[in-house]
Amino acid sequence: MDAAGGPAPELSAEDRQMLLQLARQTLNDYLREGELPHWQTDSPALLQPCAAFVTLRRRDSGQLRGCRGECVARRPLVESVVHMAIASATDDPRFPPMTIDEVPHVHIEISVLTPLKPIEPEQVVVGQHGLMIVRGRHAGLLLPEVPVAFGWDREGFLQGLCRKAGLPLDAWQATDVQLYGFEAEAWGEEQPR
Repeated sequence: MDAAGGPAPELSAEDRQMLLQLARQTLNDYLREGELPHWQTDSPALLQPCAAFVTLRRRDSGQLRGCRGECVARRPLVESVVHMAIASATDDPRFPPMTIDEVPHVHIEISVLTPLKPIEPEQVVVGQHGLMIVRGRHAGLLLPEVPVAFGWDREGFLQGLCRKAGLPLDAWQATDVQLYGFEAEAWGEEQPR
């Protein structure tokens, strides 16, 4: 276990598929009727408290449509996915709230996070670690796939994290900054052929 490791639920293929189906059902039920879906599970992994992010992308372009998550485990994983699906669709300040007509045109991705742990900049491994930075009232978080998608090296990742937090690009080097690392298991719906 490295600086950003930690316990995470062992998710089966069935668990991952159930969470994707539940996220889609949540979008349909909530955006159509303002209600949460009814669900039931006996899977211990899905009932374990865990932090999760739900990312929505446009199927036609792959462009981001919404992404929200929790970085601290506050509720069972299955509940976190339901609440973050709603937040991604309705409460991402970068986008207007989603409509029910958009649901068939979005691709859903889920990321399950290990607990946040302090990490030194030189310990960061691009593609393995996600990062959170905190300085005063400023905070920002980037999932592990973000620096890979942008082709960033470690320093580019740290600068991108500072930008996300509204901090100067070199703030990651300051002594009053808290840097946390985590890992994530991420998966998404299959793209239609």
